[in-house]
Amino acid sequence: MADVSDAYTLASKTFRAALTTVLRRHGLHLGQNLVLERLADTDGQTPGELATAIHVTTPTIVKMATRMASAGLLVRRRDTTDNRLVRLYLTPEGRALVGPLRADLDELEAELVTGLSAAERATLLELMARVTGNARALLDAWAVVPEEHVGHEDG
Repeated sequence: MADVSDAYTLASKTFRAALTTVLRRHGLHLGQNLVLERLADTDGQTPGELATAIHVTTPTIVKMATRMASAGLLVRRRDTTDNRLVRLYLTPEGRALVGPLRADLDELEAELVTGLSAAERATLLELMARVTGNARALLDAWAVVPEEHVGHEDG
């Protein structure tokens, strides 16, 4: 079984390095792309809503939001009906980044699956989903928060 762990580790590290390289071209850190994508789809989410959606903790989102706000990509605003809540909104600069980022991520994915047929890509996705589900079930049984195992920014 170590062969699966070894192959996963190598694939994960190599993929992460390639993804990080693409994100850095856009001034982003790992995980910030997920926040950008979620806000592009539904602007005005709370840090807690985003954390749930991308499987990280709220403090991780707060840290990402602080860095992204400093870069001019998003702003924080108090909720209009519940002043205790803060909502995150993309700035025009953040919104302008979405299209070029999506294009570069699509290109990266195309390069990563070069040589695989459509059926092989579908099988790969299905197998990855099953292995991920198995890992999440283990983490749940062990009462471990899987944040470190899901894409998020590196500090």
